[in-house]
Amino acid sequence: MQAHGSGGNLASLLQPAIARALSARGYAALSISTRQHDEHVNADNFFDVRRDIEAAVATVRALGYRSIVLQGHSLGTIQVAFYAATDWDPTIKAVILTGAFGKLSWKSRHILIQDEDNYKALAEASLGALKAGKAAEILPIKMRWLGGVETPVTAQHFLTYRNEQTSAADGTYWISRIPRPILILRDEADGVVLPFEPYMLLSAARAEGSLVPSIKYELLPNHRPPSREGHLFADNADALTDAVSAWLAEQHL
Repeated sequence: MQAHGSGGNLASLLQPAIARALSARGYAALSISTRQHDEHVNADNFFDVRRDIEAAVATVRALGYRSIVLQGHSLGTIQVAFYAATDWDPTIKAVILTGAFGKLSWKSRHILIQDEDNYKALAEASLGALKAGKAAEILPIKMRWLGGVETPVTAQHFLTYRNEQTSAADGTYWISRIPRPILILRDEADGVVLPFEPYMLLSAARAEGSLVPSIKYELLPNHRPPSREGHLFADNADALTDAVSAWLAEQHL
């Protein structure tokens, strides 16, 4: 079951490529569009996306499958991690995270926004909108996002994903609460997820008291300069599929 990244959809480049390749190797794949797809990017409430994943898992089970692997890409990694940490259904056997960041609120404030005045203005406007019952409405202030683009954002998105005090989009928190084997994959040319971020997740997953039975991190070689295309494994689709299928075989799935 595949969940896409920010503003993507079920037909985003990465998901169909993996799905087709794995289907040829005997795995069924279901890709979904979550409520933050396409023009709805940066508008959703983090907690609501869980319902999209829950519906997809229910659909897969209704089709008769009793061995489910959750795969999230980019923003979808934290959505999948949250679901896997809070639903221990025995049909969920493993979790795969591609292009996974560490702690999104910290990354948003210090790497993406990089402007304390703008960050604080967004936080204040979001709290005001929440109190006024307008959490789902677009804020009058834009948020600096990927590539420095100024993007519209809702209060509910900022508060549940980007605000350091209230965000729940913290991979380092949820990953240690996943009682399933985990695979993390990053393209060496990923220009969105920084090289140290997967190690934040690894450290949390291996910490004392973690529920994770096993975790593997694999960096796929790519000598091109970091880019958005690297984040999508554009040069590494075959290597990505090989890594996923090899790991699934190791897990006897």
